[in-house]
Amino acid sequence: MPLALFDLDGTLVDRQSALDDAVSTLCCAHALPPDVEQWLRTELVDRATVGDFARLREAFGLEASAADLWQEYVGLMACAVTCRPEVLEGLARLRAAAWTIGVVTNGAGDIQRAKLAATGLAALADGVAVSGDFEIRKPDRRLFELGATRCGVSLADGGWMVGDNPAGDIGGGHQAGLRTIWLRGRPWPDELPAAHHVVDDVTDAITILLNETE
Repeated sequence: MPLALFDLDGTLVDRQSALDDAVSTLCCAHALPPDVEQWLRTELVDRATVGDFARLREAFGLEASAADLWQEYVGLMACAVTCRPEVLEGLARLRAAAWTIGVVTNGAGDIQRAKLAATGLAALADGVAVSGDFEIRKPDRRLFELGATRCGVSLADGGWMVGDNPAGDIGGGHQAGLRTIWLRGRPWPDELPAAHHVVDDVTDAITILLNETE
């Protein structure tokens, strides 16, 4: 069974729109001023941890605990995040074509698992490796190895990595011995070897993988 590993944020789900909604809702619920909202949008733009909310609480003298703010944010993100139906349908087609599907994502374990559960992606993944659970991040080869192991397969048998981050997903995928598909968007570093395929949407990547099995 061929292996396909997918990034989560910016690949399978739209993190940015969910972040916008979650931050707005959180700030409104606590009647926080615009400077707090702007701080959160800036600090959480790439990733979020409970430590960010500890710094927020200290910087603005908030009464709520960092842990409570974090859990509220996790819940709001889970409510706001979406995965398009055509992406879920594509992954289901991959499974039907006997592909093994894994998710390898940087981020805090609780929030990434909440996103996977809320969107229905958890039911379509054979295994998940989240950087926050292991304190290693893409492009570290070990996270890809853990993703494969959690899917019940080995990187030694090859496979694919699909993602939007040039260094983390594509560079890391190359180092892990995987073929790669890049979702165009971020600037491409000159020193990085090219991806095997470049697409504009994850559904195009899924089509490429399905064609591999025909």
